[in-house]
Amino acid sequence: MAVDGVQVFKLGIEAQFGRLTDRDKRYAHHMARSAWFGTRIILRQVSPESSAIFDFILELYRTCSGHWSYLIGPDVSSENLQRFLTYAATFLSNLGNYYGSGDQKFISGVDGTVLQKLADRSPILAGLYEEISESINSRPPFSLGYPSETAQSSYYPGNYIKESDITMVSKVLEQNSVFPENTRLRKAHDGAGFEVLLASVERGDVARYPLLNGRGFVRLIRGDHSSDLQRVCAELTEASKHATIDLQRQFLSAYIESFQSGCLDTYRKSQRIWVRDKSPKVENIFGFVEPYRDPHGTRAEFEALVAITDDEESSILAKLVENSVTFIRRLPWATPENDGKGPFEKNLFEPPDFSSIHTLAYCSSIIFPGINLPNYNDIRQENGFKNVIIANRMVAESQAKQYPFIDASEAEQFKKHKFSAYYWWVVLHELLGHGTGRMMVETIDEKFNFDIKNPPVNPITGGPITSWYKPGQTWTGEFGDLATTVDECRAELVGAYLMDDLELLEIFGFTEVSEIRAEDLTYNLYQQLGVDGLRGLSNFNVHSGKWGQAHSRAHFAILKCLLLHGGGVLTVTHNKPKNCLTVRVDRSKIRTHGKPALGKMLLHLHMFRCTADSKGCRTYYEELSRVDMEHVEWRETVLANKPPPLIFAQANTFLDGDKVTLKEYEPTIEGVIKSWAEREV
Repeated sequence: MAVDGVQVFKLGIEAQFGRLTDRDKRYAHHMARSAWFGTRIILRQVSPESSAIFDFILELYRTCSGHWSYLIGPDVSSENLQRFLTYAATFLSNLGNYYGSGDQKFISGVDGTVLQKLADRSPILAGLYEEISESINSRPPFSLGYPSETAQSSYYPGNYIKESDITMVSKVLEQNSVFPENTRLRKAHDGAGFEVLLASVERGDVARYPLLNGRGFVRLIRGDHSSDLQRVCAELTEASKHATIDLQRQFLSAYIESFQSGCLDTYRKSQRIWVRDKSPKVENIFGFVEPYRDPHGTRAEFEALVAITDDEESSILAKLVENSVTFIRRLPWATPENDGKGPFEKNLFEPPDFSSIHTLAYCSSIIFPGINLPNYNDIRQENGFKNVIIANRMVAESQAKQYPFIDASEAEQFKKHKFSAYYWWVVLHELLGHGTGRMMVETIDEKFNFDIKNPPVNPITGGPITSWYKPGQTWTGEFGDLATTVDECRAELVGAYLMDDLELLEIFGFTEVSEIRAEDLTYNLYQQLGVDGLRGLSNFNVHSGKWGQAHSRAHFAILKCLLLHGGGVLTVTHNKPKNCLTVRVDRSKIRTHGKPALGKMLLHLHMFRCTADSKGCRTYYEELSRVDMEHVEWRETVLANKPPPLIFAQANTFLDGDKVTLKEYEPTIEGVIKSWAEREV
């Protein structure tokens, strides 16, 4: 699909940056530069052509020094130019030619003769256009996914690999304790085996493992993204010189060592240190973090975030953290033992670091409103985790044009209450959604984190649990492509399940006499569950039967749960001739029907996750997220009403001698492109 229009928002940071000391500014500058140097890693992970398209856009900017009107002429109309610039800004904001949310390919919509005319402006452009002339506007592939006639994945370069091959190699890696997050996989050139490409500065073969079928080997090769990681490490080294505490120098050292060697054990060490750096003035996230875009659900996209903490906003979140255990005891799996939390919850809920931050540099294919890390469950259970709410991203969400799926009589009220309900839903999602749960685990020395002679009772079956994580097994390894969407669905459900708790809402400032009443906030949340479930259908591929985004599948599954089991708490009306969908919520049924339905679904997902029951989870979740013919018709109406995608103009920092300056950009298509041109990555 061609990009017709976009909504551009500035991620403002000037006020927060101005409050930093000179030393903190210098630290933030080098951290931000390091983050942006991860750009080309992400481009390489998205598609074969993304790097060349990126260079084409920025070279075109250089040829006209950003004066785009100079390009208009007999063969390039102002309309064609505007269409290309819209495509370019969208590409830069998604770091590739596939939407970060939905994983669907977008094209320029500009005729090849126009692109060729633009390419004629310089020999460099001509060479780059030769590389991208076919791929920039070609469909298929339509989306990211297992390599096929309709999808592609650059986690598997060459597109000659089958899903069964990936599964076979995954088992070999698991048996040899090789983590896959920072790897890509391709067939060996001789066709007799496979090569696992390990992201690292260092180059060369590391190991060779026999395939389980005895027909070749798996070679582990260092040096993927080598030159980019070298630049990432160089700036991290400079940042370390300006860190304010030793803890920061320690995790930076571990980042560097991990990126140089490709060793994820060292990266895991960095995460154990990082979670101890509580509420720093300058927060960061670095690494191969989220596996959302790998169709197999194990390989992760590089991501780097540098942000400034807002102390005032964070103090409000601290109130919730202090009272977390109270509300954990109200979740569906809570039983009297373990201080009222039950056996499927950690013995001690260590209050995590929870900060409101404003992003300075967010190098990623998708800019999330909230994050909970690290993803390693053993670290989360042993060392804790961090939550962040990205405030300047949340503000943009509140101002963006939305789907019109609420009845006109309620539309104004829905808009007025939406941001508050959405904000606190995200807060609960991150803190108590991703922050709760205890995996049942057997370690390599035949030890268990539960009483194997008297296993805990599964609240769904009423009998002792019969499955758990065996030595070497992990959540993502066992659940594969389901892991991320089930994890996100579970977190969304925790937030939604608790959003009618009057004691909780009072902490947030919502009562029966507040400007937005507690009851109205809950009502709005249920409306959002309906709207988000419909919106999710836009990221379902009818031809392949695959979902393009973990959160979208999760939202649709929740909608179906309420439609099937909510006793009429939520209904969807479809007027096909008018391309109109309407979500209605019965306020009187929220506590009596809606909450029990959400609680039952949440309990199922929680128990599947805690007990490593991937088979049961697949049967349950695939049925609940199945798209039937009625939903396909809904999808057509959803697409007809789809608002323009969001893109973001982010700031840059510059070093002038010893002084760091900040430059923000206009929230326009041209401003987005200029910001990337001046980033010089």
